[in-house]
Amino acid sequence: MSVSAAVTQEAGVRTSRGVVAIVRSDGTVACDRCTVADRMLPRMRGLLGRKSLPAGEGMLIRPAPSIHTFFMRFPIDVVFLSRQGEVLKIAEHVAPWRARSCRHSYAVLELAAGEAGRYGFAVGDRIDTVQSART
Repeated sequence: MSVSAAVTQEAGVRTSRGVVAIVRSDGTVACDRCTVADRMLPRMRGLLGRKSLPAGEGMLIRPAPSIHTFFMRFPIDVVFLSRQGEVLKIAEHVAPWRARSCRHSYAVLELAAGEAGRYGFAVGDRIDTVQSART
């Protein structure tokens, strides 16, 4: 799946807002519907209270050098990102009641368990955010 040319691209992970799509540097969409949590309450709540995270959905939390899965009901994949959207670290299948961090991380992309591998994320990859066609 590729992103339409009509969608305007944002610079890295700093300026995105609302619901965005995560796009890899090769133009493929890695997360079609990603909620941006960039304010205090949405960042604190994160994925708490949800029973699952469907494939193709995620949450971009910023700023966030670390995350925890306390009180969560399902495992997640965690992709740590620099301000420029470079993948710094990937933590796959993080079970409930765990914590993960990454030095120099600016943002965290939380995905359903197994999605980071399915999308082929690797340390050093570059991702960008674009306004999602679906809201």
